[in-house]
Amino acid sequence: MNKLTKVGLSALCGSLAAVSAAKAGDLTVTGGVDMSWMSYGGGSAVTGNPIGMGSNLTFKGDGELDNGWTYSLTVALLNQAAYSNTVVNLDMGSLGKLNFNQGDSGNGIDAFDDKMPTAWEETWGAGLGTGVYLVRGVGPQSNVQYTFPTMGGITLTAAVAPDMGSGNVNDLGVGTTADNTGAGYDGTININPTFGTEILSGLNIFAGGHYTEHYATARHNDRYEAVGGITLDIGPVSLGYATSGVSTGKVITTTDEDYYKNHMYGVAFNINDDLSVSYGKHESQAGYINAGTKEAVHMEIESYQIAYTIGGASIRYASTDVTNGSYQTTTEYDKDARAISVSLAF
Repeated sequence: MNKLTKVGLSALCGSLAAVSAAKAGDLTVTGGVDMSWMSYGGGSAVTGNPIGMGSNLTFKGDGELDNGWTYSLTVALLNQAAYSNTVVNLDMGSLGKLNFNQGDSGNGIDAFDDKMPTAWEETWGAGLGTGVYLVRGVGPQSNVQYTFPTMGGITLTAAVAPDMGSGNVNDLGVGTTADNTGAGYDGTININPTFGTEILSGLNIFAGGHYTEHYATARHNDRYEAVGGITLDIGPVSLGYATSGVSTGKVITTTDEDYYKNHMYGVAFNINDDLSVSYGKHESQAGYINAGTKEAVHMEIESYQIAYTIGGASIRYASTDVTNGSYQTTTEYDKDARAISVSLAF
């Protein structure tokens, strides 16, 4: 994307003066627009304006310290110029990396919520509100993540959110304490082994876990989340499978959700450098504290997608179906949607 403007990043450099900054950094702005046409069917059939537009702006800054460490800043604005997240990265070379994140970060196991290969969006992410429940970990909270130096194709991360459920906080501020939750902790591992063979050079194995402390006075047990999966690139074909689960810790009523289990599959084919197609399937189950009162509900999502890129423009299409959306068994939650999207990058 083209740089729109550049300004001195004096504020960030000043805040890092105690770490001995060697030079002022630069701040660049990039942007883009997404335009879509949605068509719904089944229980999701609606009337109204089918044309949507998303404006995206990203501010990025970088600089370097006296000792050779580098730092960067990213501030993202999404639809209708609404604030999304702020990220500060500190690359300490052989000592690893620190990431300070506010907003919907994608840190911890949130980065592994759905890594299935796709031509465009995740199976559940192409405009059809499925209500699927995924692992998130500390991702949506303000958190700090440390990435260990990669060794032998293995990358480890550890992330912590001081108070799960608190909102974003301004500089020198303090967040509102969530009544029933304490700190959250994530750990992940990502492995890119080759085993000395060309055919396995595209192999990727990943796993992660999360723990949230719940206070006993709130009648909750501690919360646990886990995810694991594998992807493999063989020439123009990408394959993937993953499974994840959430133990909610709820113990309040017999119809509360006790757990969520997910299985996901995906295959994508790059026809050429510009054109790709994919198929994805996501199966999810919600279980309840008293199965005799409310039985487990199974959800299924399928999505066929195609994407074509022309320079800075992309044209995408997705056809998506969901059965028992939002873990509801009535017919209005069996629905489908077709989405056409055009994206322009600047």
